[in-house]
Amino acid sequence: MLRVLIMAIAILLIQSTAQPASAQGSQEYSVASVPMSEEQKVQKLIEYVRTLEGATFIRNNSEFAPEKAAEHLSSKWEKHGSKVKTAEGFVTKLASESSSGTPYSIRFADGTTSTTRDVLLRRLSTLVVQ
Repeated sequence: MLRVLIMAIAILLIQSTAQPASAQGSQEYSVASVPMSEEQKVQKLIEYVRTLEGATFIRNNSEFAPEKAAEHLSSKWEKHGSKVKTAEGFVTKLASESSSGTPYSIRFADGTTSTTRDVLLRRLSTLVVQ
């Protein structure tokens, strides 16, 4: 009889210690799955441009380092961000071309060149999936 009582207590103790751990795990999961705001996505895109090592940003036939390109995009976001509602809007309306309509482009370290619009839309699609 004593053996059954000890087993019952052991089972209750194991169950009580296991429940908080699993509950805590589900809380961590729900926090990790909170989607990024549009503002956060835009900031991630700007930071991505800033960290394009060896790349050259081409705006109005002038070449700029990634840091300067990021500063320019950040400035456009600060000045005109209220005109767009989404990170995609930021890319298509603010970060893709100059006010004269000339498209921006990025020449990567390997020599390939793409429009800034294409590069940022591809990058945005990876942020949405995460």
